Amino acid sequence: MWKVRMVREEDVPALGELMKEYIVDFYQRPEPPKKRLAELIELLREEERGVQFVAERDGKLIGFATLYFTFSTLRAQKTTVMNDLYVVESERGSGAAVALFQQCESYTKSNGYAFMTWETAQDNHRAQRFYEKMGGVKGDWLTYSI
Repeated sequence: MWKVRMVREEDVPALGELMKEYIVDFYQRPEPPKKRLAELIELLREEERGVQFVAERDGKLIGFATLYFTFSTLRAQKTTVMNDLYVVESERGSGAAVALFQQCESYTKSNGYAFMTWETAQDNHRAQRFYEKMGGVKGDWLTYSI
């Protein structure tokens, strides 16, 4: 059985590889330098700007979720953004994604954040169906990047 937990220092190399798989293989984006991934993981371990959770089975990482901390001006409250939710293909459908999602939602509520939003690529229909299954509602806002 797998378990979900916060990232530990010894997870950094394996989580970096898992994040690389997510970025390069899944989203087909350029590979970021390993050093930058390690720095991001360490920053998130401090829980000041965000936090990461991993799903682990038999000592091997099989997925991760990333929450970033921000604010809602409209509500004048702090919020979280679940920017990443990834489970290796062989473990999809095992419940690990649901457990990671629920851990993010629980962290959001128990730490006094007003709500959690989720982000995914426009063409990632599987993630969109998952978010809808988890009770998510597509917002009216559009996201732009420069």
